[in-house]
Amino acid sequence: VQLQASGGGLVQAGGSLRLSCATSRGTFSNYGMAWFRRAPAKEREFVAGISYSGSNTNYADSVKGRFTISRDNAKKTVYLQMNSLKPEDTAVYYCAADQIAYRPVVRVHFSFYNYWGQGTQVTVSS
Repeated sequence: VQLQASGGGLVQAGGSLRLSCATSRGTFSNYGMAWFRRAPAKEREFVAGISYSGSNTNYADSVKGRFTISRDNAKKTVYLQMNSLKPEDTAVYYCAADQIAYRPVVRVHFSFYNYWGQGTQVTVSS
């Protein structure tokens, strides 16, 4: 299973970016998806997740109210809309697919995800 993340870039503080993660996985709509990030010298952290149906979402406290995760099952793509970006949002962002189909809740630990995209760099300048 391949996940292709895109949409990263350099933006000024207060700006916006939209990340996309596309897959050719035929059963995409059966699996929850999430975004994680890793900043230099920091641990990988959960950013946002969405259940397979899209009815449940979960966000890290640090991004609540600024980031929005969504999915388009017809396009087999998950999105992360990032607004009001801050320098501390600078990181490599990874999309990931839940290893269990039809899980109704969003898990925040990376061990629940078994397929990962290659990462896309987001840099927010002050």
